[in-house]
This record gives sequence, structure tokens and C-alpha cells, in this order.
Amino acid sequence: MPLPWETLLPFAIVVAMFGITGAGMSTSAYVNNGYKPKRWALDVWDNQMMRRDERLTNAWRGQTDAPRAPKGYEVTSRWRLEKKIL
Repeated sequence: MPLPWETLLPFAIVVAMFGITGAGMSTSAYVNNGYKPKRWALDVWDNQMMRRDERLTNAWRGQTDAPRAPKGYEVTSRWRLEKKIL
């Protein structure tokens, strides 16, 4: 059975649109991650360190080697203060 050549153009358009969409999604995720590849197999420790790094640098994938935390770091914790009853 011969190949119907009229179907190749729509098929190429569909394949191109899926490719463009996939490349756009991949590029968007790459840019949102601070131009770094996506992290895989994250556990509780990794998530905790990512939240800490975000509070330290105000960037999702940022890290710092400063020996002291920036001003205001002590009040950015998720934990609520407990009222002490004396």
C-alpha cells in the first residue's frame, strides 16, 4: 500500500509543535532553577537544606559560604514561637 503523501505535512506540524512545547517547558524549568539542572531523588534532608538555603540567599537554588547569616535570618523560620508560662 503506498504512503499517502498528503498526511506528511500535518504529521510534521504536530511533531514540531510537540517538540517546541517540550523544549519551551524544559527551558522554563531550567531558567527557574537558576540555570542549573533539575534535582532528582530529593529526600527530607535535601528539602530542608533547600529551604534553609532559600532563606539565606533569597534564591531557590542559591548557596552561600558566608560565615554569618544575613540580618533578618533569625525571623524567617517556619517555626512559631512558643509562649513561655512562668
